[in-house]
Amino acid sequence: MAEFGAAAPYLRKSDKERLETQTRPFDSRNECFVPDEKEEFVKGKVTSRDGAMVNVQTESGKTVTVREADVHQQNPPKFDKIEDMAMLTFLHEPAVLYNLKERYASWMIYTYSGLFCVTVNPYKWLPVYNAEVVAAYRGKKRSEAPPHIFSISDNAYQYMLTDRENQSILITGESGAGKTVNTKRVIQYFASIAAIGDRKKEATNSPKGTLEDQIIQANPALEAFGNAKTLRNDNSSRFGKFIRIHFGATGKLASADIETYLLEKSRVIFQLKSERNYHIFYQILSNKKPELLDLLLVTNNPYDYHYVSQGEVTVASIDDSEELMATDSAFDVLGFTPEEKVGVYKLTGAIMHYGNMKFKQKQREEQAEPDGTEDADKSAYLMGLNSADLVKGVCHPRVKVGNEYVTKGQNVQQVYYSIGALAKSVYEKMFSWMVVRINNSLETKQPRQYFIGVLDIAGFEIFDFNSFEQLCINFTNEKLQQFFNHHMFVLEQEEYKKEGIEWVFIDFGMDLQACIDLIEKPLGIMSILEEECMFPKASDMTFKAKLYDNHLGKSSNFGKARNTKGKPEAHFALMHYAGTVDYNINGWLEKNKDPLNETVVALYQKSALKLLATLFSTYTGSEAGGEGGKGKGSKKKGSSFQTVSALHRENLNKLMANLKTTHPHFVRCIIPNERKEPGIMDNPLVMHQLRCNGVLEGIRICRKGFPNRILYGDFRQRYRILNPASIPEGQFIDSRKGAEKLLSSLDIDHNQYKFGHTKVFFKAGLLGQLEELRDERLSRIITRIQARARGQLMRLEFKKIMERRDALLIIQYNIRAFMGVKNWPWMKLFFKIKPLLKSAETEKEMQTMKEEFGRLKEALEKSETRRKELEEKMVSLLQEKNDLQLQVQAEQDNLNDAEERCDQLIKNKIQLEAKVKEMTERIEDEEEMNAELTAKKRKLEDECSELKKDIDDLELTLAKVEKEKHATENKVRWKEQTVLGLTATTEPEVSIA
Repeated sequence: MAEFGAAAPYLRKSDKERLETQTRPFDSRNECFVPDEKEEFVKGKVTSRDGAMVNVQTESGKTVTVREADVHQQNPPKFDKIEDMAMLTFLHEPAVLYNLKERYASWMIYTYSGLFCVTVNPYKWLPVYNAEVVAAYRGKKRSEAPPHIFSISDNAYQYMLTDRENQSILITGESGAGKTVNTKRVIQYFASIAAIGDRKKEATNSPKGTLEDQIIQANPALEAFGNAKTLRNDNSSRFGKFIRIHFGATGKLASADIETYLLEKSRVIFQLKSERNYHIFYQILSNKKPELLDLLLVTNNPYDYHYVSQGEVTVASIDDSEELMATDSAFDVLGFTPEEKVGVYKLTGAIMHYGNMKFKQKQREEQAEPDGTEDADKSAYLMGLNSADLVKGVCHPRVKVGNEYVTKGQNVQQVYYSIGALAKSVYEKMFSWMVVRINNSLETKQPRQYFIGVLDIAGFEIFDFNSFEQLCINFTNEKLQQFFNHHMFVLEQEEYKKEGIEWVFIDFGMDLQACIDLIEKPLGIMSILEEECMFPKASDMTFKAKLYDNHLGKSSNFGKARNTKGKPEAHFALMHYAGTVDYNINGWLEKNKDPLNETVVALYQKSALKLLATLFSTYTGSEAGGEGGKGKGSKKKGSSFQTVSALHRENLNKLMANLKTTHPHFVRCIIPNERKEPGIMDNPLVMHQLRCNGVLEGIRICRKGFPNRILYGDFRQRYRILNPASIPEGQFIDSRKGAEKLLSSLDIDHNQYKFGHTKVFFKAGLLGQLEELRDERLSRIITRIQARARGQLMRLEFKKIMERRDALLIIQYNIRAFMGVKNWPWMKLFFKIKPLLKSAETEKEMQTMKEEFGRLKEALEKSETRRKELEEKMVSLLQEKNDLQLQVQAEQDNLNDAEERCDQLIKNKIQLEAKVKEMTERIEDEEEMNAELTAKKRKLEDECSELKKDIDDLELTLAKVEKEKHATENKVRWKEQTVLGLTATTEPEVSIA
């Protein structure tokens, strides 16, 4: 452990501690765990047994009587603080809990749990992430080093290189469990071990940071704008991110990109009492850079700004001044230009001023008007807008009514809502632009072959007040937990059956599909929400009514909320894998539709601040989509309308599809306590997380199943070295038969592996044993090769030594011979004549040199003549060149003029086409209206003609009736006269009588 340096005590038990635990007295029959109301489980010792009941004395001295079935045996002391809980002799809930608890008490926060890793948040800094530790984990197998996030990272890296398959590391857990910190450590590890080239060389050649520096610095930039203090976490990620680190074929870092999900933009304008807004606001107000305060027209007092002072304004664990410098430095390393940095800061400052804008109601009118324009002026100045236009757009937006745009009056409440929506939209789009900008910086031209994805999603959340954002976050976590369960329990067992291995299917009871279907399927919560968003008269209460009608009493995961005094109202409850959550639905329809004041958006699109205009350049609303009226433009706009929930589901489905194409590695983060106190573990809280996360089930299937598997061909090729004689050379042997022969020839436990149709499957630990045997075999072979190589080198060296010895002997012989003859008379004569011979040779050489000099002089004169000719020619060519350049310049000017005219003509053409399109749409509308009116006219004419016929018939009938009436009246009159006449004749007769 010396290679781990100061980190060693935080990673593994010391030898002294290991010896002490192994020699500690232990009663295997009586030492046990028993249930406890407060602590879940406590250690104890069996004192007596009475049938099915057992008397146990706990460590605190209390005696309890429990059922035999509730007594769990303790593991022997040698298993204390074991690094992989799959190796425990007695595997049960209390054994796992106390192993984590004891390791946490010694600050060993990482523990293997079968195929995945469990980490407990220490709530303090530990020295286990420095460069020395990174180097110690590099290239180490899982069994060769203590549990650590670096080990998980290195295993993923090695799997990528050996299996040639994309990898993913899923870091999951509840909010505040430490997911973001571990994500940063994974990025740090990959940036360290797979860097491109020489860091110093790149640093001097580029004004920006190196690629590995940029990958690391992307975190501070995103955290400043995407992280905030919540009830459970001082640095909570309020967005999800999937970071893909791309590697070349040799494993060198090639590039990276980041995908983000569901930024909690409602936090920009509203925070709970114990929370605060995004870090960047408080960093700016920290006064570390006074020039920023002057630039943004703000003070250093957060309480001066409503949007950032609804909750807390300081966090004990965060130094906003230092974080501001880190954020600013990150922008520089990522290659942000000064203009881009200023744009980001200005929009952030403008949002603070937005929260201070005041409005009042006009007397006797349902119309808002500004109550002072100071904050509006500051916002408009920072955003590059006209203040009067901004205020007018907010108070009197233009809306489309039929084919016309009219100015609509807004009351105070509507104005405040509109301003909040604009502030949230600006912040969200700025954050998305930052992600795209960072991705551009991380993009290189290096060839990329594979990637390792690191997922950091906001953890499962249960607050007193849970809204639409919590539903989306918890739904995401539900899908990820289902992915884990499916990968760990279902796919694993299905592969056993597919490969023909004898296996009895085990149902671990971890299927979450019912809750997922309740949220995302047709007639699910999100489906009903999207449906309600399409109806103008729908409200939050009609949404609630539909939820109750469709799911209450029909789905076991849906229920009524448990409203209690002193807590915010809730409208329905969902039973998630991590617990029951009560949701408040107020404002869900508006949050899901996410409407904006399009009059102000149009101002943004024409802003003098380049960044703001860029953010909204692609926005297409009803006003931006086509001001000419109905036509086809408005139809397109309606069909492209996408709600927040639909967009989130689409992104989430893409993420899950991405993850399914990778080999996943799981890291489960655990919250030890909700008070954020280091070293203290709340047993019930931890036990709840272990049960929900499937930790125990994961260990069980790892122990019972076959977690490691290799294709027969790959196994034969990799492990044949263990016993080459088992597979004869020169004859064809099927890969499966070869693997069977090889394994049967090895001295291993033959019950620890099974043969499938295409792969050989191994129990946990056996493949590691084979790897160790292979390493030993390779070590012996390499030792022999080295011995032979050293022998050959020494023989060559010996040969050279012998050759030097022979040369020395010859030199000695010649020296002795020279010493013997140097005083001889004829030798003295030779010494005197030799210089004279050399003089004659010198004269001959001089003559040769003179001749050579003459030739060179002649050649020089010729070259001088040639040079003068070429100089004269060059002068004339230069003159011609200058003339041609002048002509080219003139033509270029003409071309530029022509291009300008062409551009102007194109613009005119576009404008005319737009007008033509507008007129065409108007004509189409008019033709449609004309056709409708013509049809109506024909219909009315037909009705009119029918009515005329009816009138004529009625007039004829009336005339006939009138005629009959006259005839009848005449008849009646005649009869009356007849009667009168008869009466007159009868009266005299009566009188006579």
